[in-house]
Amino acid sequence: MDTACLDYCLTEDERLEFERNGFLIVPDALTPQMTSDIEAVVDRIDSQHRAETNMDAHEWVHKLDFVGQDEVFLDLLDWHKIFPKVWGILGWNIQLYLTHMDITPPPPDAEQEKQRLGWHQDSGRLNSELETDPRPRVSVKVGYFLTDTTEVGRGNFYVIPGSHTQNKLEFPADEVSDPEGATPVCVPPGTAVIFDRRIWHSRSPNESDVTRKVLFYGYSYRWLRPRDDMTVGDFIDRCDPIRRQLLGASTSWHGYTSPTDEDVPLKIWMAEHLGEAAVAS
Repeated sequence: MDTACLDYCLTEDERLEFERNGFLIVPDALTPQMTSDIEAVVDRIDSQHRAETNMDAHEWVHKLDFVGQDEVFLDLLDWHKIFPKVWGILGWNIQLYLTHMDITPPPPDAEQEKQRLGWHQDSGRLNSELETDPRPRVSVKVGYFLTDTTEVGRGNFYVIPGSHTQNKLEFPADEVSDPEGATPVCVPPGTAVIFDRRIWHSRSPNESDVTRKVLFYGYSYRWLRPRDDMTVGDFIDRCDPIRRQLLGASTSWHGYTSPTDEDVPLKIWMAEHLGEAAVAS
């Protein structure tokens, strides 16, 4: 794995911010050229997907399991500016368990009826079946923003800072207004946003003339079942051991819950470069 990772480890200030707010904004996570190159691949996949599914040009695309559709997406799997922050939050026994590509075009009609946003926490049944209050983190997601969402109304990602410690959310009585603290995340292209799966969040309508494009990578502990098919095809044969770990490789089913060193090469890499204290737990 690229040792440039060592220059982007989670700082104590970042850790405190993440624990306090439930999300962390990382500016300039991608270079302009990389952002442009990835956007071109996204546009190609989006065009193919719309043609295959007969989708209207103005419909929202939420495409799961894109990581195996182009090798460029594998570079984000352990991207040196972001991945160290992911392991800094979750530790070394981790995997990629979900990817989804979200494309929100402008609407055919700029006038849209006011509706409450679709507030939710990630991971489905985990939020019904885990018993603690607050429930455990279990996973984090990284959103790579490929287009400009610096202005409100561009399909912005919304969060309620600090709400990752709340199992329930109080909604206004009018059934239209959003909860107190609802905050649009306004970021330029190339920004990454790392967020706790438990934070209450939502996408929002795009009222602009700019199509919003975001790639989401979900990382979880290896014992959690993936939330998509994790189709990577022949790419996995060309991956290094750490990428293979992230894509679900294990010496046995037992290795997901009681891993040996062979199951978790990330642990060995971290011990070699950061010291045994970094992998002690």
